[in-house]
Order: sequence, then C-alpha cells, then structure tokens
Amino acid sequence: MGALGHFLEDEGIPTTQISLVREHTAVMNPPRALWVPFILGRPFGVPNDAAFQRRVLLAVLALLEAKSGPVLEDYAEDAPRPVEQEMEGLACPFSLSRRTEDTDLAYALQREIAELVPWHELARKERGRTTAGLSALPAEAAAKFVTEFIADTSIPTYRDDLTPVGALRLACHDLKAYYLEAAAAQPGAQAAMQAEQWFWRETVIGQVFFELRKACLSSEDEALRHFGAKNVVPMAVTARA
Repeated sequence: MGALGHFLEDEGIPTTQISLVREHTAVMNPPRALWVPFILGRPFGVPNDAAFQRRVLLAVLALLEAKSGPVLEDYAEDAPRPVEQEMEGLACPFSLSRRTEDTDLAYALQREIAELVPWHELARKERGRTTAGLSALPAEAAAKFVTEFIADTSIPTYRDDLTPVGALRLACHDLKAYYLEAAAAQPGAQAAMQAEQWFWRETVIGQVFFELRKACLSSEDEALRHFGAKNVVPMAVTARA
C-alpha cells in the first residue's frame, strides 16, 4: 500500500494508511502513514471495540490535513486487552521452564527447543508445511548460531553467501516460526495476541532475542546496529518493555 500511495498521489488522489511494521513503512516512505503498536493482522486493535477502532481511524484520517509530506506518525495508544470471551478456553500450551536469570542462555534455549519438538512436529503434520527453514538450519542449529553470536559478534556465518545480518535475519525468522507454529498446534490454540505475549514474555527465546538486540546495538558494524534497532525485537515490544 505504501508504494501504491505514491502512484495515487501522482494522479491527484490524497492517500493515508496504517502501518503495522514501522521499519518497512519508513523505507517505502509513503505520503502519509500512521504506525500502530498492535500485533500483525489487527490494524485497529482488538475486535468489537468500536470506540477504540474509531479513534484509530480518526487518527489516520487526520494525517490528510498535513500541509506537506511524507508523514509517518506513531499512534500513542496501545490496543486494549481482548475481552474475556475472546480468551475463554485458551491456555499456554506448554509447561516450559520459565525465563532464566542464569548466564547459560544457550543451554536453557536448547532445552526449551527440545520441549517443543513434539508440538512442532504435530503442527507440520497437520498443516503439511512449515514456514521455518529459510536458513536451512534445524531449530537447534539456528539457536546455537544466535547464542554464539551474542557471545562473539565476529564469528563466521553458517553460509558463505550470507552477511552477518542476513544470517541472523534468517535464523531469527526460523526460530520465531518454530515457536509460534508449535504454539498453534495445541488443543484450543492460543489467540494471536496471547501467543505473541507468550513468546516475548515467558520464553527463553524471547530473552535471547533481547540479548541479541543488545549485542547488535553494541557492534561497530553499522548494518548490525541498524538490524538490532529495527528487526530483532518489534518496536511495539521494546516500547512496552
């Protein structure tokens, strides 16, 4: 939609849009955009909250009043929690070890991944596919690369054709896909918002991603610093943290 906005504006049609991934919108640089700190797939927050949705809609329409652009504004209000009826019957699918304060995150992460194996196998069997695997590494190997990178950002990548940023991007994608697919396989699968909260607040992998962000931000490599700031942990999550 960001790219399409430029064409419509060239024809004299003013445009405005909602952004769920701020860094992508910043690159596209559309004429007007409102970034909202909500989970993917819910650009207006939670269902059945007409008052909140109206406030979001009015905020994005208000950007049409801007005298010049491009405009990229942040919506200051977080989405309300889902109503009880939406969450009824949902529960965390796993008795995972809680996030750890130990220094050995690598061991804790490998243990957590092992606990999810049967759930992810079930998810792959039921769907007939998986979105994990862009790195061509199994989850255990992707986790090993990430935790070793946190300890030493100069380690070689697992593929000669990948830069450090490229290798991290694929490994992180695969790990998150592995976890969320496993979460979706449980009976009475979690709502998207609950699964995201579980991933970032209750798992070792969430803690590892925060540590990876710190490692990237402290790097002398500008590309790694940019990746750490924009791509490791969603901006909505870092804002709440």
